[in-house]
Amino acid sequence: MASGLKSSTLELLKRFNRAFPQFYEQFVSSEIQLQNLRLAYRLYKTRRAVIEMKSEGSKSALHFAYRNQSFLLSDIFGVLAAYGLTIHGLSLYGQIRPPMLVFIKLLVSRGSKALTEKTADNVCRAIREALGGRFEVEEMLAVEFNLDAGLEQVQTDFYVDPVFHLPALVIEADNQPGLFYKVMYAIWQEDLLVVNANLLVWRGRTRLILYLLGPNESLIPEYLGHRIAEGVKNRLLGQ
Repeated sequence: MASGLKSSTLELLKRFNRAFPQFYEQFVSSEIQLQNLRLAYRLYKTRRAVIEMKSEGSKSALHFAYRNQSFLLSDIFGVLAAYGLTIHGLSLYGQIRPPMLVFIKLLVSRGSKALTEKTADNVCRAIREALGGRFEVEEMLAVEFNLDAGLEQVQTDFYVDPVFHLPALVIEADNQPGLFYKVMYAIWQEDLLVVNANLLVWRGRTRLILYLLGPNESLIPEYLGHRIAEGVKNRLLGQ
């Protein structure tokens, strides 16, 4: 827990952290905890999604905060794919108790460079329009990608994480255009809620570990999790 804070702020932070999974307070830095608390306050004051882009060296960082819903990641990654952005890093922290907020940071680039101010503004605006149903992500992507084509060399696995105490879905596939959108679209079709994520890109392969809640924000029993993993795999292979 962060030191040097007012006792009232520390108490507020403790109450805020109780809505996250058990590991959040232990494994997430105090700096990020405070940043997420501030974003939550902005959400409370404005009643609209926080969507902003900041430069970080040769990359741009997209910060996003809103109430978690199964279609969110499909819309966000769809917009990024439509703008031809490369994804280098992902951090995602979602609450498992009301108000079920989610906080996302994505490191992206275009042509191995940080986004221009105009492109960053356009991306943020497109994400907001997509969330409002005024930007048809799938229609725009259909111009660039064959959305019916399956991914290459897909592997999926399901387990209940013994440390995080959450259902986890592992998805691994060859790197290819539209990969992240297709993965998140499959997650949306299964009506799953992502509450934490780990990303590894290595030697032409992408590996995602998604910690999940099931429909109606419920825990996923193991027998159902294996069926979901197989269903997601079949969707990604185009079967």
